Amino acid sequence: MRLGIGPFFLPITEDLGFSRSVLAGIVAVGMIVYGLGMPLAGWLVGRWGTATVLTLGVAIVAVSVAWAVNTSSAQGFLWSFGVLMSVGLAFTSPVAMTPVISRWFTRQRGMALFFLSTGSMAGMAVMTPVLAAAIEAYGWRIAMIGFAAALTAFALPAAWLVVRDQAPEHTDLRPEDIATRPATAPSSQPAPGLRHAIATVPFWNIALGLFACGFSMNLLGTHGVPMLMDHGFDAHSSSLGIGLIGLVAIFGTLVLGRLSDRMPKRQLLAAIYGVRGIGFFVLVAVGTHWELYTAASIGGIVWAGSIALSSAILADVYGVRLVGVLYGLTYLSHQLGGMVSAWLGGWAYEAYGTHWIAFGSAGVLLLGAAAVSLQLPRAGAGALRTA
Repeated sequence: MRLGIGPFFLPITEDLGFSRSVLAGIVAVGMIVYGLGMPLAGWLVGRWGTATVLTLGVAIVAVSVAWAVNTSSAQGFLWSFGVLMSVGLAFTSPVAMTPVISRWFTRQRGMALFFLSTGSMAGMAVMTPVLAAAIEAYGWRIAMIGFAAALTAFALPAAWLVVRDQAPEHTDLRPEDIATRPATAPSSQPAPGLRHAIATVPFWNIALGLFACGFSMNLLGTHGVPMLMDHGFDAHSSSLGIGLIGLVAIFGTLVLGRLSDRMPKRQLLAAIYGVRGIGFFVLVAVGTHWELYTAASIGGIVWAGSIALSSAILADVYGVRLVGVLYGLTYLSHQLGGMVSAWLGGWAYEAYGTHWIAFGSAGVLLLGAAAVSLQLPRAGAGALRTA
């Protein structure tokens, strides 16, 4: 819902009488609240457990949707859709699942976290065209209620029947891995504390990269469909093009996940940011359907990797104990980027009549993130430097 708001954007503005900049501002507030909820979610998971936090998040989302579909004022929509729903979504976000995944997987941690991010991509691929069709058939209010119902139907059984916070002693390590682990463990030094970790260069490099990631992902999720429609594509083709990115990303994770455990993660992360940055310049320039679908297919290959690799690098460098809180804090940078792009996409188009300002900025930021990612350490707390 935070990365795929595009199908809702124009119907909500037309129905409630909001300008694009007003709704973009509400989405921007939602992105920063979503980010602020991330460290809280990571902290609560450590105290209450994953299942409890997921359940609380689902309940908050349900209440916020009931409020949002029954309000007509900008202030009411800000508090329901922008603030309250963002808190609930933060509690059901990948940050709530990253600690338990990191505990259960050591040898294949990169791949496991890639598969976790696949859920977001599958949601983007499936729900974007589904929600667009539901909005066209039943209106945006019924479509949003359906989203809340689907979230509840999937999240609650998973929380209480599948998730287990306590992992086996050696997780997914093979006998030969266990035998050689003391000699080849990535870090022979104690893991840093939270304050020290926040003061180190890798933490801020990852945060800067995720700022660019959040800027680009939310720009595409919020303004991708309106941008394509402004460029002459119909609503169905625009939603299908954006959804295709998520669909291809599902299969891209199968390849990138395997590569993440076999090659330096920083190099793979830099490649993902670089290709994605070029893709933003291409996407805003496409003029035919085959160009749109080709650009979406290529972009989808690298769409899911940055968050998964960032969280895997955090676990490798700082240890599993801190990964939940650190991931939440760096993800706050991701949401700051999302907040800026949500506002910039609406304001820049209304002020200058072009999408090149926002989408071009995304491309430049992503290319910068690629350069920053190459400065990350290979693994281990011993490679840390203070910022």
